[in-house]
Amino acid sequence: MTTLQHVSHPEADPTAGVHFTECHDRAEQREQLTNATVDLLVIGGGILGISTAWHAAQSGLRVALVDAGDFAGATSSASSKMLHGGLRYLQTGAVKLVAENHFERRAVTRQVAPHLSRPLTFYLPIYKGGPHGAAKLGAGVFAYSALSAFGDGVGHLLNPAKARMAVPELRTEDLKAVAVYGDSQMNDARMALMTARAAARAGAAVLNHAEVTGLRFTRGRVSGAELRDRVDGTEFGVNAHVVLNATGPWVDRLRRMENAGADPSIRLSKGAHLVLKRTAHWKAALATPIDKYRITFALPWEDMLLLGTTDEVYEGDPGDLAVTEKDRAQILDEASISVRAEQLRPELITYSFAGLRVLPGGPGDTAKAKRETVVTEGRGGMLSVAGGKWTTFRHIGRTVMKKLAAMPGYSLGSRMEPMHDLPQRLPLPGIANPHAVEHRLLSEGGAPLEHLGEDTAKHLATHYGSIAFDIARLAGEHPELAERVHPDAPEIWAQVVYARDREWAETADDVLRRRTTLTIRGLDTPEVRARVQRILDRK
Repeated sequence: MTTLQHVSHPEADPTAGVHFTECHDRAEQREQLTNATVDLLVIGGGILGISTAWHAAQSGLRVALVDAGDFAGATSSASSKMLHGGLRYLQTGAVKLVAENHFERRAVTRQVAPHLSRPLTFYLPIYKGGPHGAAKLGAGVFAYSALSAFGDGVGHLLNPAKARMAVPELRTEDLKAVAVYGDSQMNDARMALMTARAAARAGAAVLNHAEVTGLRFTRGRVSGAELRDRVDGTEFGVNAHVVLNATGPWVDRLRRMENAGADPSIRLSKGAHLVLKRTAHWKAALATPIDKYRITFALPWEDMLLLGTTDEVYEGDPGDLAVTEKDRAQILDEASISVRAEQLRPELITYSFAGLRVLPGGPGDTAKAKRETVVTEGRGGMLSVAGGKWTTFRHIGRTVMKKLAAMPGYSLGSRMEPMHDLPQRLPLPGIANPHAVEHRLLSEGGAPLEHLGEDTAKHLATHYGSIAFDIARLAGEHPELAERVHPDAPEIWAQVVYARDREWAETADDVLRRRTTLTIRGLDTPEVRARVQRILDRK
């Protein structure tokens, strides 16, 4: 198998111009990384690091991306699953920021990943005695929709009776009106994984479950990293012209490997969520004001209901993050403002998760903090990037690349394609109209897929796009893989094999939590988990 290709870059080192091609064999990937000096080593496989690796590979650089866990294994798969303009930012007068967020949201949902995202109508209920009046919120959602060029309709007020038709579990006592606006939704883990695949297709070498144990230095400058493969314990190293620290909540930990005396650069805010079975079909989401700045969400997502989020300062070890009983009680209590009690019964909870927002260091209420992206350079020349929003992941990658090209002391700029020459809306793998994919799967699937029903076809179409046909083909060639992983979930066993062979899945959690929806549905039973692990062990 040919795994390296040469491009013309006049370089001094023998691996100059060597670019990686997509590879899913760990030993081969480690060998590639060990034997080549990369232009950019990205440490951290959250969406910020993945997006930077994607853009860097597009620009012609030799790129390596590593993560101690799985891609999007922490904060990037623990979001509120929204691509949004940021309605609350209008309160602070951040009109330009909202417009920019809407631009990025539209680009992702229409040109970059229409197969992985979808529009979602939001209802903002206005109750008697609430923190905002109907006139203010009506004007706010109109301005919000104007900043998105009315691409999601015109923000307006709706009477409670009509709102109840779309959200049967909406609490109507003391409900004066409902403000309506449009945003978008996604499965964050799948979006991150597809972006990692885009980076690999563009030439980046990517390796998850590869932990940095130390940094390499050349004449006082950071020149690579020492790593340990957490799958088999192999130790190896990577040489790099530039190292980018994109480790999210762990960014300061890696900065202290470079400089033991480095001051803290960030602060963390914990956001917890609950996933519940739905008692009725929801056609819209609820965004309910808690106070002047905070909103709690009730979102129809993956045929479930997603509630959250909390916002509190977190000062512990990021690895110890967990949802507490206090978190659960707070989320249910805040949801009860607008959601009927029948939908909030604790026995409906199937899963809970928490993530950490990375905010710039400094004082102040985390609920009011701006989600800014901060890029800093350390004593040894390592760049650290932290913060930002999921909605602007594509823009953040481009921003980091522009800063890399412009920073003095680095030679990357001369080897990069001009950023203005890069495709502005390069799509992610599998781009297709999900409705067309679903229709084709149902009409042309044939045995053994024909008995699986519309839910599986829809699931494959909205999580893989046109790649769903590869999974269908795999199931057709091996009928046992067309069986459902669990009778109450749409996933089939072909997805597990595909995750193993094409999506870097190494552990049962990789498959059940991030490449499928089994865990969030509460269906990762010991039997399912054991069979998934057996399939992974056959790699």
